[in-house]
Amino acid sequence: MLIDWFTVGAQALNFLILVWLLKRFLYRPILDAIDARERRIAAELADAAAKQAEAKQQRDDFRQRSEAFDRQRAELLRQARDEAKAERRRLLDEATAAADALQAQRRQMLDSDAGELNQAISQRTRQEVFAIARKALGDLADTSLEERLSDVFARRLRTLDETTRTGLAAALGSAAGPAVVRSAFDLPLPQRAAIQRALDETFPSKAHLKFETAANLIGGIELAANGQKVAWSIDDYLASLEQGIRDILQSQASRISAPPHATGPQPGAAAE
Repeated sequence: MLIDWFTVGAQALNFLILVWLLKRFLYRPILDAIDARERRIAAELADAAAKQAEAKQQRDDFRQRSEAFDRQRAELLRQARDEAKAERRRLLDEATAAADALQAQRRQMLDSDAGELNQAISQRTRQEVFAIARKALGDLADTSLEERLSDVFARRLRTLDETTRTGLAAALGSAAGPAVVRSAFDLPLPQRAAIQRALDETFPSKAHLKFETAANLIGGIELAANGQKVAWSIDDYLASLEQGIRDILQSQASRISAPPHATGPQPGAAAE
């Protein structure tokens, strides 16, 4: 069988032309489309990866901001609690100080009133005792109260202790003027003479006396010379009575000014 080389050559040429045509118009567009699709898929994958990384970064940032916000909120709450505690403590301290000041003022007023009342009662008691003693002595004996007080004072001048005697003697000797005898009443001449005589018998130096009346010396007589003083008064016998009245008034003032028992919560005891 003979081979037709022309036909074979034509068929080979046709095959090559067909391959070129397929490659030119069919395989190339398909390959370009495949490459383009691969590039698009790669770009989409890269974009997805970038978006995923961005989303992860945003998620991490959000978590960090959330944690920072939680920490800041906790710090602000702590500061608010501390400030509230400090403010409450300050208000309680101010209220306590105001209550203490009011209580002290009230106690001072009560003490002042009690002192004035005590002084008035003491003064009135002395006056009443003096009047009663004057009347009693006048009723029981033919001697006035002034005479008895003068006699008692003269007797006291004669029985002074050594220290008082020495001091009064020095004062009488160095006095530039007369010694002063004060009494709550005007001493009659016999009583003045009795006091002068007791003074002359007790002290070697001749002492000149000046007699004065002092209303505040209720039932008393005093001798003053150059800063030295010797006195006798019914106050000596009223001291215990006066102290008893003072104790009673102080006890009543203490009960009145005593603060009531606290029934509410104490400062600092409130729940957090």
